Amino acid sequence: MSMEEERLAELQAYEILDTPPEKELDELAEIASLVCDTPISLITVIDKKRQWFKAKMGVDLQETSREVSFCQHALHKPKEILVVNDSLKDPRFKDNPYVTGDPNIRFYAGAPLETPNGHVLGTICVLDSKPREFTRNQEKTLQLLAKKAMDYLNTRKKMLQQKDKIALSADKLKKITDNIPGGIFQLTRKPSGKIKFEFISEGIQRLYPSIDPEEWLKNPNAGYRVIHPDDIQSFRESHEKSYESLSLWYHEFRVAAEDGHRWHMVKGRPEKLGDGTVVWYGSFQDITSHIEYELAMEQILFDISHILRRPVTNLLGLTTLISKEEKIDEINLREYSGYIQTVAKEMEVFTKQLNEIYQKKKEKITGQKNWQV
Repeated sequence: MSMEEERLAELQAYEILDTPPEKELDELAEIASLVCDTPISLITVIDKKRQWFKAKMGVDLQETSREVSFCQHALHKPKEILVVNDSLKDPRFKDNPYVTGDPNIRFYAGAPLETPNGHVLGTICVLDSKPREFTRNQEKTLQLLAKKAMDYLNTRKKMLQQKDKIALSADKLKKITDNIPGGIFQLTRKPSGKIKFEFISEGIQRLYPSIDPEEWLKNPNAGYRVIHPDDIQSFRESHEKSYESLSLWYHEFRVAAEDGHRWHMVKGRPEKLGDGTVVWYGSFQDITSHIEYELAMEQILFDISHILRRPVTNLLGLTTLISKEEKIDEINLREYSGYIQTVAKEMEVFTKQLNEIYQKKKEKITGQKNWQV
């Protein structure tokens, strides 16, 4: 890559071409005009085929071709000011259309805008329609203004780079949050009582298809439309308790569904800010499978107690009967053995029934098989 290609690449990195005027640079151009007592002052950048004006005073033009630019002659001397006291006496410029025609440039002085890498982006320059001398104080001032202009452009470049990084990070974070099951949110409550979702992930629409994510941001009460009427009051009370005590906001509630209702959960950790605002960072989740699992486990315990009651009762009765026998003869032994075998068969049948029942419940809840009691 040639030096000029490197310079042009760095110019692009500053993202300054064809951007709106910026007050800081306009003011530097104005100072240059006042200090040097010239009617025209510019902050220019030199592109591949044009000279573009980032800041300007005294001209209506926004750009010129690079071929007729005075500033292009400063590109290869980053440490020197280019001064042309009388353009008509300088062979480089005497035939320039901006010398022979409007605005009839006779005097030019430009200080290079040098990057940390030693490339010149353009200049801060002053121009006049009459020849003149340029004092050492004016020269020094123009150099200082060029340095200030570059300080601003370098800071601006870093801010743009940080902005790009933040935008990239935000995009990655959005993709992550949008694909997390449930909906992630940031909710604020002002001391005045005003509640607002500052952020809510796209995943919220998978939980509540009838509510657009944008509506949550505009109307924090939108969710009440889908909460079961009998659960709205307890939902509000749980939020109020978290606000008052700054404790974890956790609540399980029902929402309307085509097959009746589903169980959802909200969980958020509150944080109180200096102005009294409370912020919750949390999520909404569908916990229907978890609730069904808990109910199934309760039913399992009940079934075990109920199904095993008969064979256990029989065994206890047999034990009591045996304990009362003072002498067990061969006939009684065969009779008791038959009882035990009958109980054992009942236990085998009941265990098989339990496994079949529980396997069906397991598959319904989790979709997994091979669950044995």
